[in-house]
Amino acid sequence: MALWWPLLVLAAAYALCRILLFLIPPTVPSIDVDASDVLEDANQNKEDSYIYIPPRKGKGAQTDKVQCYEPATMKYLGYFPALTPDEVKEHVAQARKAQKIWAKSSFKQRRQFLRILLKYILEHQDLICEISSRDTGKTMVDASLGEIMTTCEKITWLLDEGEKWLKPEYRSCGRSMLHKKAKVEFYPLGVIGAIVSWNYPFHNVFNPMLAAIFSGNAAVIKVSEHASWSGCFYFRIIQAALAAVGAPDNLVHIITGFAETGQALVSSVDKIIFVGSPGVGRMIMNRASDTLIPVTLELGGKDAFIVCEDVDLPSVVQVAVRAALQSSGQNCAGAERFYVHKDIYSTFVSQVVKIIKSISVGPPLSGRYDMGAICMIEHSEKLQNLVNDAVDKGAEIAGRGSFGHLGEDAVDQFFPPTVLVNVNHTMKIMQEEAFGPILPIMKFNSDEEVVKLANDSKYGLGCAVFSGNQKRAIKIASQLHCGVAAINDFASSYMCQSLPFGGVKDSGFGRFAGVEGLRACCLVKAVVEDRWWPYVKTMIPKPIQYPVSENGFEFQELLVETLYGLSVWDRLRSLVNLLKMISEQNNSPANTRKKSR
Repeated sequence: MALWWPLLVLAAAYALCRILLFLIPPTVPSIDVDASDVLEDANQNKEDSYIYIPPRKGKGAQTDKVQCYEPATMKYLGYFPALTPDEVKEHVAQARKAQKIWAKSSFKQRRQFLRILLKYILEHQDLICEISSRDTGKTMVDASLGEIMTTCEKITWLLDEGEKWLKPEYRSCGRSMLHKKAKVEFYPLGVIGAIVSWNYPFHNVFNPMLAAIFSGNAAVIKVSEHASWSGCFYFRIIQAALAAVGAPDNLVHIITGFAETGQALVSSVDKIIFVGSPGVGRMIMNRASDTLIPVTLELGGKDAFIVCEDVDLPSVVQVAVRAALQSSGQNCAGAERFYVHKDIYSTFVSQVVKIIKSISVGPPLSGRYDMGAICMIEHSEKLQNLVNDAVDKGAEIAGRGSFGHLGEDAVDQFFPPTVLVNVNHTMKIMQEEAFGPILPIMKFNSDEEVVKLANDSKYGLGCAVFSGNQKRAIKIASQLHCGVAAINDFASSYMCQSLPFGGVKDSGFGRFAGVEGLRACCLVKAVVEDRWWPYVKTMIPKPIQYPVSENGFEFQELLVETLYGLSVWDRLRSLVNLLKMISEQNNSPANTRKKSR
């Protein structure tokens, strides 16, 4: 008892200190980011403020400028230059110089950078969401869910676990190298390039940047031509946070432009991360092959949402609508195919239609709207064509949402949420990525059938499976060929930032987020070193030293059997024969004469 008592006291004192340290918040400085020119009414008194009329079908579009406007109101926001290949290379060159300094930074400094960002985000949620809303047409709630929460979760995960996963990781040395230590070391690659999509302009900038900077890299990010205005403001936040921790100038760059700009970025960096369409992804791979840099591609999906007959239907219906209209519909990156068991099909459809009809579509900052505008020019026309194709092939429109107070000229900027029934896989809506607020609902008869239907797609990003029997849902999900699965939930895996994110087939390959995404920004180096240096060193056995002895191969055979024999007795027998051979060679006449000399 005399021995255990002081140990218990020390353990209790240690635990108390840890709790107190946890309760004491770290000192995090605030940063000041000028937002005077991006507030909603900031440009309304300018002489050049006007309603922007974008060219249709690519006619008359300027290739030297990225024009920015609010998709919900068409108010002109300004423009940014479309950088030339030489200008892109200069940005990358500046980032490369800064990275050589940042690579030597401490994890303490990197964590402080993250804390400063987190503090600013928490204190300016409304500003960040408003800017995202103005640039993409999404509602404030959807901006918070898709932009703020995911980014805060990623920062928190990096603060808690990032350093652990970038430290050297010791591995098994194997039987033949027992006298060695084996480990994996992680070094920054250099300059990480990212070409990101428009659907989550804040998160899509921060997601690759955070992983790149925390792992010691620089980052050059090309924002979408459809969301350049917000991306360039978010860059100010990053710049201010980097300056606050004394990071070198030019460590992070945001560049703007079109295809030529993106191609130049791919040709200049040490790794490229691309979020976009399969067609552009193939071009990215082709360009990356010139310099043989690693590529991560996230190319969208046609995610299946499967509802078995034994679910709590009202709650699943709410999740289904949220999944379909995720990020205010026009920026949909969620469920795009709904499979519902035949026993509850009619009830499910009626409940979904009831909610859809209550949804109001309109300018997100003008009032309480459930959905906003479409970010991409003429995308509403594409969505309507998908609906028309389905109707022509036998589908029916079961219900649509309503427009708010919109002018006649504004209708093309919006698309009402639409429920389609009696759909099948001959229809484009069940095969092509819609990226819009359309819910095609198809019935199924058995688990085997729904697995076959869900896998009948060129995409393989994610899925969601709902059943009152969790084992049943898990079994169904395990048979689906995709990279992300949610059981009795939707998109919950993306809120677990310890998990990798990505898909298969036309949804791309490689992973970002999680340990895999963080380490993907690193040069992964295998290192072997002596365990007991300098007392035990690698020495080549005499039988296989040059010139190799006559029984060299016999020695090698015995060595392999000693190390890898199937049973202990096989290995022991080989070891005895091996030692006997070494002893006989050491006592051979030739060796005896050498010793006598």
